[in-house]
Amino acid sequence: MLANILKYLFFFFIVKPYIYLGLGINVTGVENLYKVINGPCIIVANHNSHVDTLLLMSLFSCSQILNIHPLAAADYFFNTKTKSFIFKNLLGVIPIPRKIKMITANELFKDTNEVLQKGHSIIIYPEGTRGEDADIKKFHTGVAHIAKMNPEIPVLPVYINGPDRILPKGSILWIPFISDIYISEPILYDNTSTKAFTQKIQNIIEGLKAEHARKTF
Repeated sequence: MLANILKYLFFFFIVKPYIYLGLGINVTGVENLYKVINGPCIIVANHNSHVDTLLLMSLFSCSQILNIHPLAAADYFFNTKTKSFIFKNLLGVIPIPRKIKMITANELFKDTNEVLQKGHSIIIYPEGTRGEDADIKKFHTGVAHIAKMNPEIPVLPVYINGPDRILPKGSILWIPFISDIYISEPILYDNTSTKAFTQKIQNIIEGLKAEHARKTF
């Protein structure tokens, strides 16, 4: 209960006002977001900045944000008590261990599957870490394993442009820039291999990036 209160207040009074008034977002494909906004979904996006998560979560109402959980590396975001408190209570982050070997997908994503089955949504960045210069790295297959274990839950591919200028990797200085968010049609796991489904998601997001490039010129 306390975590929900803290998370709600954090987004209502700090994050959403700053995102919409201090920065700004242009959203393309918002109608696709409305298709999944009231139920669980797997939000998949490229990743260039810590601002990505705040932007994506700000697309939802504060009450809906309570049911959205970003996945993040346990060894980075939960390596101190202070960081653990912040990311667990203010963002609802689900920690994912990166350095454990010989573990099954069911064990690795146990907490993730539990929140999805409760009707909550997750945010996952298949690149595994923040990229640089707006490049999209090759996706890891974790997202496909999650989709395979939850085949009834839609996957929502999203391309984000701009946060790498707001808060570049390695920087602590926030610079105001308007970000562009492109949202694709939601898709379901299609019973292909996890590798093929992962590539399908990456192709969609790279297609959204190409769409942005066409509109820019």
